[in-house]
Amino acid sequence: MNNRIQPWYRLMALGIGSMVFAVLAPTVVQAADPPTVQSLSETTTKLQISIDTTWVLLSGFLVFFMQTGFAMLEAGLLRQRSVVNALLENFINAAVTILTWWAIGFGIAFGTSFGGLFGIDTFFLSQLPAADGSYPLGAPGSTAAINTYTLFFFQFAFAATATTITTGSMAGRTDFIGDLIYSGIIGGISYPLVVHWAWNANGWLTKLYYHDFAGSSVVHTVGGWTALIGAYLLGPRPGRPPWGTLPPAHNLGLATLGTMILWFGWYGFNPGSTLSTANPGLMGLVTINTTLAASTAALATIIFQYIRTGKWDLVYCLNGSLAGLVGITAPCAFVAPWAAVLIGLTGGILVVLGIDFIESVHIDDPVGAFSVHGINGMMGTLSIGLFGQAELTLNKKAGLFLGGGFDLLAIQLLGLVAIAIFTIGFAFLMYGGLKAIGRLRVNPQGDGIGIDIYQHGASVWPDVYPITEAEKKATQTSEINTFEKE
Repeated sequence: MNNRIQPWYRLMALGIGSMVFAVLAPTVVQAADPPTVQSLSETTTKLQISIDTTWVLLSGFLVFFMQTGFAMLEAGLLRQRSVVNALLENFINAAVTILTWWAIGFGIAFGTSFGGLFGIDTFFLSQLPAADGSYPLGAPGSTAAINTYTLFFFQFAFAATATTITTGSMAGRTDFIGDLIYSGIIGGISYPLVVHWAWNANGWLTKLYYHDFAGSSVVHTVGGWTALIGAYLLGPRPGRPPWGTLPPAHNLGLATLGTMILWFGWYGFNPGSTLSTANPGLMGLVTINTTLAASTAALATIIFQYIRTGKWDLVYCLNGSLAGLVGITAPCAFVAPWAAVLIGLTGGILVVLGIDFIESVHIDDPVGAFSVHGINGMMGTLSIGLFGQAELTLNKKAGLFLGGGFDLLAIQLLGLVAIAIFTIGFAFLMYGGLKAIGRLRVNPQGDGIGIDIYQHGASVWPDVYPITEAEKKATQTSEINTFEKE
């Protein structure tokens, strides 16, 4: 009997509870503070910061993934005897770069400016979370409304790109310890200094309204010139064909995969440099310009090379697409889509002529890094002074071909010359110092048996390119000698 009555008690209790809630609920609602314009504004700001932070982190992840693209591209374009070395250098460069970027690089780049030349604080990420657990926004030299750690990571990915560009030009004959040293120096000193000039809010080029949205000059021109000086001081790879004839790529599949990864990663590189989702139209423009330039450059290169050789050349097509991506990196936010097509067309032809020129002066650049990054980084930077849209540029001035005169072009040229002169001089000092201590080029015995076997005791294809017992013994008993260029 009691078991049958018990459900009714439950229903009665539920009914009474509902009546009490109905009576008291209005009082509870009235007790809460009504929303105000200020509270809604604060909520909106917090939401925007959260969205922007997510966007910048995801973009940073894409840029970091470009390390994989560089590794695959270089591995595919090099000879079998140096693939392991290239893979390890691309991998370890990121590990070295983040440490020097954390210690001093980020502070030099985005710290409080000393005369517009370099930062003087924010070393070792010194802004700790506040006592209430909140995180500081940006950095003294940045106006981005994202927390310091997010900005640090995104910019670190760019620094890693600048350092890894050099591995392509210097592949196959660089001492591994020397690679570790110069990667740390580039990521901690030379690259951050240029970042400060052009991207710090108080940098001397920033105050002149120098335009480089995502790094054609700051990242790629710096990386390209540094790579070229390194390749020049190193001398050519052992056993390469006569000048004018490029050594054949050992795996075009890897090279193609690497290029496609780099193109994909560029959607973090360029659109991510908005550092905010507040202007969706700008994000769309940057994305479209990036795609148009890369596509046009790939077509321009493959057609131009076909006219020259009668062959549809995959390697040149791959480098052509990268040339277009490098060229559009600076102007992607400042030009209309039709200009992006012209920039891509120019880059696709320049990369071919650039490779020819570098070969003609007897500098061994195994992957065409200077032609892709150096030459087209400079071209893309100057293109703003030619095609810049007044409604899009920072100082609301148009480029030369759009009736704006020489003002914008002159500023771009000034900044580019300053960056190139500094980078060339710094690279000579850095690599010259490494050469003086015998840490620039691998030991001559490494040239003889191959850098993979000599420095790493490994082969990327051991069943095709095996290591003999004699070679193993040679790597164990050899003495380190300074390489003397003939």
